[in-house]
Amino acid sequence: MQHYGTITVVGGGCYGTYYVRQLGRASAAGALAYDRLVVVDRDPGCRVAREALAPAPGGRAGHAPGPEVLIAAWASYFADYLSTAAGTDAAVFDAIVPSPLMPHLMYEWLLQRARARWPGRVVETRPVGREPNIPWQRRAPDDTQYVSFAEWMCPINCIEPATCPAIRGPRTWSLPRALDAYVRAERGRGRDLVGPIIFQCTHRAYGVGMIDARDVVAADALVADAGARGTTEVLVATTSHCHGAVNLLGIGAA
Repeated sequence: MQHYGTITVVGGGCYGTYYVRQLGRASAAGALAYDRLVVVDRDPGCRVAREALAPAPGGRAGHAPGPEVLIAAWASYFADYLSTAAGTDAAVFDAIVPSPLMPHLMYEWLLQRARARWPGRVVETRPVGREPNIPWQRRAPDDTQYVSFAEWMCPINCIEPATCPAIRGPRTWSLPRALDAYVRAERGRGRDLVGPIIFQCTHRAYGVGMIDARDVVAADALVADAGARGTTEVLVATTSHCHGAVNLLGIGAA
């Protein structure tokens, strides 16, 4: 059985409601266990709060706690939660369930941590530059590069199996692998590029994908080490196998 400490669900709307229900079912079936289930939403009347969702009864586990709805902006919640976890083992068994519609929250935390660490240096988000070899891409006004191997509409509950349900053929692609190849190619062109730091959302149980919180904390240490050596750029991405958000963190001279 997978056992987690705190599972944080980003958003208490339709997606969050689905994830909470599925986690309850997974717990009841003995597929996973968790000590705490936190749903973060700035709306006290969000759907999870209104429906007072509880884990499904019965099953081997059967005693998983119901969701706690924390009323907060996502960025402020993660600023507190991840900063508390940094440098400790407090979140070593924790996981984060992202929302398909959330901003690049994990990158935003790394950016703010870097700015606080080096107040006398220019720490900024930069355009990715040369585009990775990925079929679908869009650059947002905040310079986040959204990328996808899917040029079709995917089912929202797809777990990205080896056989893609959209094309009914082998899934031959994976964004972590593609971004690693991109960084190696850019270095080969002489670019000082660190990474990629990848927060990969992987399927855990009953259609719910998660990111391990310890990976985000470890990424902060990697950024600190890279910046301590001088000016640099760090490629940071939150991805599944098929879809992702990519940012370039630029750290200037002291």
